Amino acid sequence: MTKKVKSIFFVISLLVMTAIFFAGCSNANVNESKSALEKIKESGKIVLGTSPDYPPYEFEKEIDGKNTIVGFDIEIAKEIAKDLGVELEIKSMEFAGLLGSLKTNKIDFVMAGMTPDPERAKEVDFSTIYYNAEHGLVINKKDIDKYKEVSDLKGKIIGVQQGAIQEDIAKEQIESPQIKALGKVSDLMLELKTGKVDAVVVEQPVASSYVKNNDDLYLTNILFKDEEGGSAVAVNKGNEDLVEAINKTIERLIEENKIDEYVILANEMMSNE
Repeated sequence: MTKKVKSIFFVISLLVMTAIFFAGCSNANVNESKSALEKIKESGKIVLGTSPDYPPYEFEKEIDGKNTIVGFDIEIAKEIAKDLGVELEIKSMEFAGLLGSLKTNKIDFVMAGMTPDPERAKEVDFSTIYYNAEHGLVINKKDIDKYKEVSDLKGKIIGVQQGAIQEDIAKEQIESPQIKALGKVSDLMLELKTGKVDAVVVEQPVASSYVKNNDDLYLTNILFKDEEGGSAVAVNKGNEDLVEAINKTIERLIEENKIDEYVILANEMMSNE
């Protein structure tokens, strides 16, 4: 090969490599400019992050010999995926890690009975409220006569789910509580059974489900107010089109009274365990 041919070959190779480089950069820029909703539709799936220890919102149940995540949050998530024309993938994790996984794009949205409080709203965006529930108090059945009013809880060890709204509720509405926060509600109920906490503050549907399946637990008549409560879907900030799409599904389900149906179905599934 002559020097001239080598030079021509080198120039051509350089041009090809440069073209490939800029094409790659161009594709990367195009991909980065796409919204979360566009990426979801392009991939053909949407990834849900949830903490399946919060019945009837989400919990694990053996179906056809397979451990499956079910609950009324899951049914709503299925409808969101259906309306978007994509498949639903579910990732299980502890509640406290959900927003971190969302912000690092390991998941596309969060449904876990999550309340859109001001602190969370600084980090992520929320859909409209899809479900409102009151917060109740679960105690050991042997303590039925011990806890009749909120004032009876003064200075007691109160169990709450780590990162959940109940921690703030307990601090604000119970005098001098000793807060014990754990990642899973199931662990809190075990702590209650073994006397390591005096009571657990949790949403009423969740409380009812655990009490129904544990004869040694009791749901008191004590209720806690949460003026800014309710559950919403969380997505990464700046994804208005995804929030809008999710809101359309929620609006449809509310109009069709489907969410109430899903809550009843989830409670029946708990009863049949």
